[in-house]
Amino acid sequence: MSMRIGYGFDSHLFKAGVPLVIGGLAIEHDEGLAGHSDGDVLLHAITDALLGAVSAGDIGSFFPPNDPRWKGAASSVFLQTALEEIATAGYKIVNIDTVLIMARPKISPIAGELRERVAELLGVKPGEVGIKAKTPEGLGLDHTAVAHCTVLLESLDGPDTLGRMAASADAGSEEELNAVVEGLIGDAHDLSALGRKIKPFDTDDLT
Repeated sequence: MSMRIGYGFDSHLFKAGVPLVIGGLAIEHDEGLAGHSDGDVLLHAITDALLGAVSAGDIGSFFPPNDPRWKGAASSVFLQTALEEIATAGYKIVNIDTVLIMARPKISPIAGELRERVAELLGVKPGEVGIKAKTPEGLGLDHTAVAHCTVLLESLDGPDTLGRMAASADAGSEEELNAVVEGLIGDAHDLSALGRKIKPFDTDDLT
């Protein structure tokens, strides 16, 4: 078994007249976050952490901000592509830990609901998702939302790992269970998701 870590960061300015979405959760507030997509700063940081953990580039290499297809897009689309990348690379999420930095709205009252939503989008248990909130004291970022994310992945190689996952799968029928196992050990991943790079990310391109 091998382990990998990934780190992601994102920031967006607040903007009047747009809805506020953080972690895939619509939040009541007088301003939303500016961005080409829905501006979901938390899902963007998580997406980058997942992609980085398997050396797959970053969110911009899949979903360029100048591409009109992603104007106003839900960031859960970006997250799903990152999940596809780690599955294709042969890994699964162990846990993630995140920090949200903003003056308002206050995150603490909705941290539990936010954790549940992020866990649902990632396909993990809420206890495997950390959500922490800080205020930007002394940073001059009172009109900005910032998110940091660290993710730990473990490989799916070896029959023991696959066996444990199959045994814990919440499948309602034998056919569904077989589909879970086939998806893990076969070559059944759909690599045609919108935004996927035409060629794999090459670390030699880095300067």
